[in-house]
Amino acid sequence: MWRSIKQRGYPVASLSLAALYPSRCPVCNNHSDSLSYAPICRDCWSGIERYRGPSCRICAVPLSSECSLVCGDCLSRKPSFSSVLNFGLYSGTLREAIHLLKFNGVKRLVKPLGGFLHELTFPALDGIVPVPLSKSALRQRGFNQTLLLARVLARRLEIPLCMNALHKRKDTPAQIGLKAKERLANLKNAFEVVEPVAGKQLLLLDDVMTTGATVRECSKTLVKAGAKEVVVVTLARSSTD
Repeated sequence: MWRSIKQRGYPVASLSLAALYPSRCPVCNNHSDSLSYAPICRDCWSGIERYRGPSCRICAVPLSSECSLVCGDCLSRKPSFSSVLNFGLYSGTLREAIHLLKFNGVKRLVKPLGGFLHELTFPALDGIVPVPLSKSALRQRGFNQTLLLARVLARRLEIPLCMNALHKRKDTPAQIGLKAKERLANLKNAFEVVEPVAGKQLLLLDDVMTTGATVRECSKTLVKAGAKEVVVVTLARSSTD
């Protein structure tokens, strides 16, 4: 029955249910009008755009000039990953959507957010590795948002999901408020490879990249275990590194 509704009258059903169970869009404060993106309204969701401005060709941090190719951080501390594929900036509606998924458990947003990642152009890959949470963080949150996004992308790209390849073996203090070097020190030796990755070209998926400390440490761990190449993909990149 639900499949029939989706195929024949999903927009009507969506609007009807939104009218019965009204909610306010956290971005514009208007009524939500789509179950797919609720509580974000259709207009605000359609305003999410891919970032196409100047960025570092390695870590994808936004740069101020089209003439710049590589950021200072990547020049001074070359990461183990070869490049970062990023969709948008961590601001506005995209930031709100990630927060709703990550901190409010609005899992209906996984599929449309995963659709944004699918818009990117990917090289040949042997598998997708989601950035893992520690056991205590997973118990507290109840789910790993990067794993949910990786499932959507793996299905669309038709490549294996290596959900258990990387493990976070120790709890670390929250990264919020720490500087780049402090974040790197905080995560040092926090991850371990628990499934074979030797010779594989891997896509490491994270939802948001700020200083890059997490994906740097994860990539270093995967490369040390024999991964041929690690490419990072993120939904959003902070405008400051």
